Amino acid sequence: MITSIAQEFFKLFSRQPRLFRAPGRVNLIGEHTDYNDGFVMPAAIQFATFAAAAPREDRTVRAFSANLGEWIEFSLDDTNPTPPRTWQDYVQGVALMIERAGHRLRGVDLLIRSNVPLGAGLSSSAALEVATAKALLGASRIDLPPLEIAKLCQQAEVEFVGMRCGIMDQFASCFGEDGQALLLDCRTLDHEQLPLPEAVSLIVANTMVKHELAGSAYNERRADCEKAARIADVPALRDLEPGDLGRWMPRWPQRVGRRARHVITENARAMQAAEALRAGHLHDFGAAMYASHESLRDDYEVSCPELDIMVELARGAPGVYGSRMTGGGFGGCTISLVHHDSVEALRARLIEGYKSATGRDAVIFICRAVAGASEERAA
Repeated sequence: MITSIAQEFFKLFSRQPRLFRAPGRVNLIGEHTDYNDGFVMPAAIQFATFAAAAPREDRTVRAFSANLGEWIEFSLDDTNPTPPRTWQDYVQGVALMIERAGHRLRGVDLLIRSNVPLGAGLSSSAALEVATAKALLGASRIDLPPLEIAKLCQQAEVEFVGMRCGIMDQFASCFGEDGQALLLDCRTLDHEQLPLPEAVSLIVANTMVKHELAGSAYNERRADCEKAARIADVPALRDLEPGDLGRWMPRWPQRVGRRARHVITENARAMQAAEALRAGHLHDFGAAMYASHESLRDDYEVSCPELDIMVELARGAPGVYGSRMTGGGFGGCTISLVHHDSVEALRARLIEGYKSATGRDAVIFICRAVAGASEERAA
C-alpha cells in the first residue's frame, strides 16, 4: 500500500511525498474508563491510515481522501474556523491544535488512504488524526514526541470535532508495539507493555451494525459519570473502588449509579486482566472479558442484540478464552482472545451463527498487535 500511495500522490501533485502510517486499535478490556481517568488495555492493530504529504509554499492545506474520492481545502491562517462536520474536521482540527500549541505549520498537499474499517470501533478517527499530525509535522520539519502528538490529536477530537473522548485511541496509535498489549493509566499516562502469548490470536468480529444512538449516548454517559463523581466528591470515578459501591449506590440516582458501577468494576477488571496476562493465566483473562461485556450490556447499556449474539457464539466455541464488545458500543465489533489452532473454526462459527440469528453477514478480522505510528519508505 505504501508504494501505491506514493505513486497515487505523484499522479495528483507531480511531487514525491513523505509517507506516514498510524494504526487503528482494538481494546482488549477497560471500556468507557479512559474519560474517567481509569485503566485501559488496547493494542494497535495492522489496519492503518496512511498519509502522503509534501509541503507547499503557502499556508493552504489541500487534501484528497482516496477512500471517499473527495477534496478538502482550508487555510492555516483561519484561526477560528467553524467545523464543516465532515472528515475535514479531523484534519483541520489537528492542524488547529498544533498551531495553537505554538508550532507554525507550512501549507501541505495531502493524500489520505485508510484500511481501518469505518464505524467498527477500531478507532478509524484516531488513526486519521495521528496520521494527519505526523504528516503535517513532517512536512514542516517539526519533531514532536509521541505523547504530545497523542494529546494534540485527542484535543482536536474533543474541542473541534465535538466528541468528548479519552486519550486511549490516540495513545495506542502512537505507542503500540509489535506483539504487545498496552496497559495505560489514563490519569498519569504511565503505561506498561504486556506481551501477548504467541499461541493467541485476536479475532475481531464486525457486526456490520451501527445504531443511531452512538454519538449522543456517548456524551450522555460521560455526563452521568461526571455527575456520579461530583456526588461522591471525587475528581473522577477512578478514585472509587468496588468496596465503595455499598456506600454510594443508594445515594446516586439509579441510572447514574449503574453507569458508575460499570466504570468502577471495569477498572478493577482491567487490573485483574493485566495480572492474569503477566502470569499467563489466559482463562482468567477471558473471564474478565466476559464480565466486562455483561457490565457494558447491563449497567452501561451500550451493547445491542447483535453484539450480544456474537459474544455468545464465541463463548461456546473451543479454544476461545474470552470475548466482549469493544469500542463505544451500539454496534461495531467484538474482540475474542483465541488459541491460534481454533481461529478458522471460530471464524466459520461466527459467520454462520450470526447469519442464522440475524440474517446479516458479519466480517471477521484476524488481528495482530503492531507498532505505533511511523514514517514509512516506499519500495
